[in-house]
Amino acid sequence: MRKKTLIIFFTVVICVAGVAGLYFSLKLNAKYIHNEGEAQGTTYSVTYQQPEGIDLQKKIEKRLHEFDLSLSTYVPQSIISRINRNDSTVRTDADFEDMYQEAMEVSKQTNGAFDITVGPLVKAWGFGFGNSDHSKIPDVTKILPYVGYHKIRIVNHKLVKDDPHILVDANALAQGQSSDIIAKLLEDNGCKNYMIEIGGEIVCKGLNKAGKKWQIGIDKPIDDPTNTVDEIQTVLSVSNCGLTTSGNYRKFYYLNGKKYAHEIDPRNGYPVVHNLLSATVVASTCIQADAYATAFMVIGVDSSLQVCKSVPNLDCYLIYTDKNGRNRVVYTEGFKKYLTR
Repeated sequence: MRKKTLIIFFTVVICVAGVAGLYFSLKLNAKYIHNEGEAQGTTYSVTYQQPEGIDLQKKIEKRLHEFDLSLSTYVPQSIISRINRNDSTVRTDADFEDMYQEAMEVSKQTNGAFDITVGPLVKAWGFGFGNSDHSKIPDVTKILPYVGYHKIRIVNHKLVKDDPHILVDANALAQGQSSDIIAKLLEDNGCKNYMIEIGGEIVCKGLNKAGKKWQIGIDKPIDDPTNTVDEIQTVLSVSNCGLTTSGNYRKFYYLNGKKYAHEIDPRNGYPVVHNLLSATVVASTCIQADAYATAFMVIGVDSSLQVCKSVPNLDCYLIYTDKNGRNRVVYTEGFKKYLTR
């Protein structure tokens, strides 16, 4: 009788194990879901494998809306907009404080080349805050007293400014941060394979539906204010990282025959003028990649490579012009592993 009981017991165990194995296999082979839409004045595209096949678009859009209420300068009632209006009642939230901490770190690492108090300069040069006047050169000497990352601080969940004229502009890292927060949402919902792109800022993990690392193209830096030219410089094979590219070939204008790009050096108040055309950065997080890509466009080729060597898990791919006006490429040693061709 005992032998029969044992046989039945083991048969049940094998059956349960078989069902569990089949269920696990189905979860591994769950279809990839693709969501896309508009957010933060740009578009988002999210591809992911959810083990139960659950479409997460409503959760994604809800989280992006919450993020906008913290850091979008296009939303009048957002925390950052109210801070810029000097609303004394507004308190910072976790999204804002995460942005602030990363911004302060990158500012220190780049000696102020990255600075979220660049807002007054961005506005004066006609690149944001509702100003698109490109008809005159602003008097930066009157604006620079209101720029400097050391002139703001968070105290008891309130941003304190040394002067009410200071404007905080998180656009240089907020989209990267938004990709990170959607990555966390996907993780919290069981996703291990995904690719997120919001306004060109990318986070990817695991493998694509072909079972390979995610393939990401780097654009050739061709002057294109219409954002319609799409030529690929190279293709990267990446996973488990954040990636972004910053350049001076999308947002710019000409005044009196001179080109003025949207990358502004917060230390002297002027749009940058040097031979670096674009900077692609791979980092542990997309907020970090986004911030450093912006900073690199300010500090140029040599300084960017130097900073990369000093920051753990940071690599870059730089496209620049040589003295003869020809496009050249240089990248850190660690970036080699991402190159496919």
